[in-house]
Amino acid sequence: MGSRNLCSNVNPSRLQGKVAVVTASTDGIGFAIAERLGREGAKVVVSSRKEQNVKKAVDQLKSAGLDVTGVKCHVANAADRKALFETAVKQYGGIDILVSNAAVNPEVGAVLDASEEAWDKIFDVNVKCSFLLAKEALPLIRQRKSGGSIVFVSSIAGFQPFSLLGAYSVSKTALFGLTKAASQDLAPENIRVNCIAPGIVRTKFAAALQDSETARATALEKIPMNRFAEPKEIAGVCAFLVSEDASYITGETIVASGGMSSRL
Repeated sequence: MGSRNLCSNVNPSRLQGKVAVVTASTDGIGFAIAERLGREGAKVVVSSRKEQNVKKAVDQLKSAGLDVTGVKCHVANAADRKALFETAVKQYGGIDILVSNAAVNPEVGAVLDASEEAWDKIFDVNVKCSFLLAKEALPLIRQRKSGGSIVFVSSIAGFQPFSLLGAYSVSKTALFGLTKAASQDLAPENIRVNCIAPGIVRTKFAAALQDSETARATALEKIPMNRFAEPKEIAGVCAFLVSEDASYITGETIVASGGMSSRL
């Protein structure tokens, strides 16, 4: 990628006055989204399962001049989710934007080879917790009386399942349905619900697809642009979706995959 400046088109006032909550946002895609929303003027609440990671991310973002706070939050823990939203209200007065980014994949293999334990954990975190986060954020978004935006981070694997990520792929497909159903319910209130389906992104989460030369070559064969995405490229899509530039977009899944096959 060389020296491409992926933040060259940041609009520092596009999200002025907005409050964003981003889950799993101390590393990778989530951190890049938190940074981009902050650079576009939003006040941002970051979170992850480990306190030390939250502190490190908050310090890093504040050192860049962004208005952020953070709280430890395991999305499968009801008390943690409550604390996450209470932090947003206490620090910033409410919530306008929710980005549900947390996901797990404890096991690799074909979908019908998945253990029941792994299946339950994947669907609990990747699907059920996305539903619960949106459900619990909704009353707070409504209180703002100015619309709002919910974004679920899915995956290209939701369209074209990865053979070694069978159960994970199905969980990501489920987020497309959640997006469609919730968007139709909330459209009359001007609360928009959209989804992002990233391709293979250069993150720790996708390290298994990039670490060895064989795995890297196999993955790149499926990407017409012949490179992996950078987290900031997914963050740019998210910033667009939660902004007024996307004011007439709801119920959609935006694919950012470098040309990887997704749908007709």
